[in-house]
Amino acid sequence: MNELILFHPLYQERVWGGRGLETRLHRTLPEGRPIGESWDVVDRAEAQSRVQDGPWAGLTLRDLLQAHSAQIMGSSYPPERPFPILVKWLDCRERLSLQVHPPAEIAPALRGEPKTENWYIAEAEPGASLIVGLKRGTSRADFAKALVNTALEPCLHRFPVSMGDSILVRSGTVHAIDAGNLILEIQQNSDTTYRVYDWGRVGLDGKPRQMHVAESLASIDWTEFEPQPLRAARMEAVIAQAREFTIRRVPLQGSDRLRLLRGQQPRLLSVVQGAVEVHSAAGLRRLERGATALVPFAGEFTVAPLEDSLLLMTENFV
Repeated sequence: MNELILFHPLYQERVWGGRGLETRLHRTLPEGRPIGESWDVVDRAEAQSRVQDGPWAGLTLRDLLQAHSAQIMGSSYPPERPFPILVKWLDCRERLSLQVHPPAEIAPALRGEPKTENWYIAEAEPGASLIVGLKRGTSRADFAKALVNTALEPCLHRFPVSMGDSILVRSGTVHAIDAGNLILEIQQNSDTTYRVYDWGRVGLDGKPRQMHVAESLASIDWTEFEPQPLRAARMEAVIAQAREFTIRRVPLQGSDRLRLLRGQQPRLLSVVQGAVEVHSAAGLRRLERGATALVPFAGEFTVAPLEDSLLLMTENFV
């Protein structure tokens, strides 16, 4: 199993999306539609990644795990268990809705799934910002009153971001992404989102989008005040540490080499700057900016930069 596994992206039309994945990541998008998300690794009943090439070309991620889970995920991984991580690119031409994902202790009662996610800012236009968490001292009563009065901004923690910044958004944290951000989102395998406010916008059908106010108020962590982003840097570091996954930032330049040894753990390797070559017994693979590869448990690989590059390595999800 010395094959890196790459998948065809699944593009999602969103009212807040645009064509940035085409111009910035050189993707071929469906014509004439605002594309907000590219789901690059997903194993869900309603959405399945398919292998791009190699010996398993055309297989879904679900098929792959059913047939080869020990080689890909390790011998203790149940073949019927969905792949635990979902990887997305987000092109935010407009601000997203204000939303929250239910915490694990609340999600079953709401018939939803928890979702902790990490945002890596691959590009940010001047003035781009994020909304994550509450302004210090904001209570549930303050928030509910502001929601009725459509005056939520003073309750929300909003801060500017630049290329290379990142932030971990845990389940229960109220959040929104402002316009002008290109983001790599690495998250739990979940698609439960409760919208609490949408800035007066209508959907692609011209009608107001569905809100989930009761579910949102039940899910918001009212103690999550003013979380801070991790600012851009070129040194290797853990940029996200959660129960569900760990993400390491790995810069490579010149003669640097990253060696991934057989039998350690499965990983996801995402190229967020530059380009790399990946050497293995199966041959040579070039990964450009925007690519995410599944590195199987049973494989052994050496990663070399073709130019100054930056990788995100997602680990500890099994």
